[in-house]
Amino acid sequence: MSASQIIFYLISAFILGCGILAMTTRKIFRSAIWLLFSLVGVAALYFWMQVEFIAAVQIVVYVGGIVVLIIFSIFLTQQSGKEMPKPPLGRNIAAVLAVLFGFALTFLLINKYGFTDQGKAFDWSVNKIGTQMLNTGEQGFALPFEVVSILLLAAMVGCIVIAMRSKPEEK
Repeated sequence: MSASQIIFYLISAFILGCGILAMTTRKIFRSAIWLLFSLVGVAALYFWMQVEFIAAVQIVVYVGGIVVLIIFSIFLTQQSGKEMPKPPLGRNIAAVLAVLFGFALTFLLINKYGFTDQGKAFDWSVNKIGTQMLNTGEQGFALPFEVVSILLLAAMVGCIVIAMRSKPEEK
């Protein structure tokens, strides 16, 4: 096993561990922090693949944008420090089955296709990425770029909804 493979597996384990902790912790603020670490791990994976621009975009858009909006909305709610209720047993069983199914599917895909070396240089300069982002043709990414802007809008609307204070019930 090469050093590059070891680094890949370490980064992947970090991403998966933080993702699992983000989903299983019962405090909402801690969940947001684990999500932040998981997204930083994804950026580290992009850095490992030597796609620095995409890694920087990952950090700016997701870590700097969405996670910060989520954390601000958590602080604006009345119940920011309280624990979330325990999920029902059926939901836990379904989650474990979904994770096992995901691992099995990933294992089958890796065994079928494997990791093959393409033999060509990985050239993703900022100029090439910018040209493809603005291109509406077959190799263009104008539509996904617009979808990301809708994602940011949805995150802002979601944060506003979370931050809205509910009126206390009158008895």
